[in-house]
Amino acid sequence: MAVIIENSIWEPNPYLFIFIFLSCFLSILLLPYASKNSSTRTPSPFDHGFSSSFSSFQRKFLLLYSLASVMEGLWSVYGEFEYTYRGVSREQIVLSLCVGYAASLFVGSFLGVLSDLIGQKKVCMTFCIIHLVTAVWKRISVHPSLFITSIGLSLATSIFSFSFEAWMVHHHEKQGQRQDMLSDTFWLMTVFESVSLIGNQMLVNSLVGDNVKINMFSPSTVAVFLALICLTFVTKGWTEASQRIELEDYRTSFSAYIFSDKRIWLLAWAQASIHFSVAFFWILWAPTLVADGREVHLGLIYPCLLGSRILGSSLFPWLMGGTSSIRTEDCLLYCFVISGLVISIVAFDYQDLGVLVMLFSIFHACVGLIVPLLARLRTMYVPNKLRGGMISLSLAPANAAILFFLLQGGYYRRIENSVILAFAALGLFTSAGSMYALKRWGKHPYQAWQKQ
Repeated sequence: MAVIIENSIWEPNPYLFIFIFLSCFLSILLLPYASKNSSTRTPSPFDHGFSSSFSSFQRKFLLLYSLASVMEGLWSVYGEFEYTYRGVSREQIVLSLCVGYAASLFVGSFLGVLSDLIGQKKVCMTFCIIHLVTAVWKRISVHPSLFITSIGLSLATSIFSFSFEAWMVHHHEKQGQRQDMLSDTFWLMTVFESVSLIGNQMLVNSLVGDNVKINMFSPSTVAVFLALICLTFVTKGWTEASQRIELEDYRTSFSAYIFSDKRIWLLAWAQASIHFSVAFFWILWAPTLVADGREVHLGLIYPCLLGSRILGSSLFPWLMGGTSSIRTEDCLLYCFVISGLVISIVAFDYQDLGVLVMLFSIFHACVGLIVPLLARLRTMYVPNKLRGGMISLSLAPANAAILFFLLQGGYYRRIENSVILAFAALGLFTSAGSMYALKRWGKHPYQAWQKQ
């Protein structure tokens, strides 16, 4: 008698989507009412008390940031599928990642400094041009160079990590707006980015469809149009006051305010650790779920993770608003500890798929809260004219560690994935310690922020 083995593909519970959607919806919808009922009320982004000029700029900026996020996410969603379609081997994919992170380390680390010297507008134009050239090359070339494409997209990602934030902060400072308005824009940036990535997945799936051979290059065509739209907006719709900073003056200021301040080193370490953890999460999350030959519907888990990030970001105004007495450093400390615990459990090779997805969702909820909190701390401690350089240089240790583990673990296979995840968890725990030290050492900037 033959034994029939049923093959089932694991999918997340549909109620999980409903829970995440309702939680995000209610968290954002009820925020204005909570602000109105607060005795120590701070404006919410839904208030009409914002200046019309800032509200107009914020809407335009978030639209541009969303389009840039779609371009960034297009290659992360579409790239792996393209590699599979073209028959690229695992070793070639790992090498392309190594080349990309090497470019981010040796070139991208200094692009933030360049942006501070020449202005954010020119660097953002470079971001759009890189995506435009890459998309056109993929569209017209049958076999575009894997390594050159990886270098270009990695440099674009490096620019994306600091340029739009630095531009928005400079514009905010120029208009002399309240600091709480700036904080609102930080968490809205994370929300809009996550929503754009979910929409990006839907867009790619609808473009490619079932006829892969015919529609294979449709995402590249979309990327061309998006890059042209963004480039036109940055060129025509962005007025930037000319800034000329002498290199010697910039070096002196950077040494005095960044390198000589131990609080900035703590903040930079926290930024590097979350960058390392998120980067390796997206590299290892799929292999972790499909280990031992399990079949998993990854396309349904991906929006759950991004929805969790939206939920985490939507908690930012509740925790940092007038009704809350939690300090930014305390909130970050708790988030880093929870993230470290989650990654530690995953590192011990936990096998239950439902629990793994739950842990992944908790991690991304923490990330969604950590990102705007770190941006808030940068505004408290880092001079705006040095912001781009501080962000890009703080990612250099993370990119160096990612490159090392990709070579040793991904290419040579000398290090297990669990060891990499354990290292990420250690970085998150030490970041929690750095936030505790920052709270002890950084009282004056925090008080200055509260007075504004």
